[in-house]
Amino acid sequence: MNPIRVLVHGALGKMGTHVIKAIDAAPDMEAVASVDIGYSGESRHSGQNMIPLSNDLESALISSKPDVVVDFTNAEGCMSCGEIALGKGVRVVSGSTGLTDENLVKLSHLATEAGSGILIAPNFALGMVVLLSLVRKIAPHFEYADIIEAHHEAKIDVPSGTALALAHAMTEQKEFCRNQAEIIKLDATTGGQIKGVGVHSLRQPGRSAHHEVVFGAPGQTLTLRHDVLSRDCYMPGVLTAVRRVLDIEGLVFGLEKILEL
Repeated sequence: MNPIRVLVHGALGKMGTHVIKAIDAAPDMEAVASVDIGYSGESRHSGQNMIPLSNDLESALISSKPDVVVDFTNAEGCMSCGEIALGKGVRVVSGSTGLTDENLVKLSHLATEAGSGILIAPNFALGMVVLLSLVRKIAPHFEYADIIEAHHEAKIDVPSGTALALAHAMTEQKEFCRNQAEIIKLDATTGGQIKGVGVHSLRQPGRSAHHEVVFGAPGQTLTLRHDVLSRDCYMPGVLTAVRRVLDIEGLVFGLEKILEL
């Protein structure tokens, strides 16, 4: 069986470099090209297997003929990648965050129209996928809930895509109660909220990714927490997504959908 041919979009980013290494080590995959819009130079190579690197996705798709594009950029980069790759019938796995509902509708349409598939996940860590499954089951039994998330100071979006995914998972079938303080001494002290779920974000040096969900009811609280200690934790999920996207038609949002949790 031929290896899955993969192009990495956002190859010079922190996640992109880890993805290339993971694909290099996977026996059933081959990294055939890498693209990064921030690379300003002639084509060169990246990764231990000397994968071609350029800043032009369309030409890289034509020359390398990948089966799957793995995208770790941002919302704008993901949309551009989706339009170009899906338009050529190439499947896409994306971990880019900041996508709007309108963006998702457009990507779904592009994939369906091309007879292709795209899998988008706000988080590829197995622990987080399990956490998303757990909060759905726990939410009906509690009245109050808050999410506390922390990332490094250079993260451009707030709150994180994962925090939003947690809040939406918790409120699929209900709204939570939310305390309304009589005296507010500092605006936004209680954070934002989604259907009564408080969302609080920290941005500090030395952080990687931390998500904590606190459920509250009279006389008790329940706290669930997931910490990323290194980006290696995302790679098994990314590789699983690359394998499974070959059988996806249209758009699938969330790694939990293909793991059936």
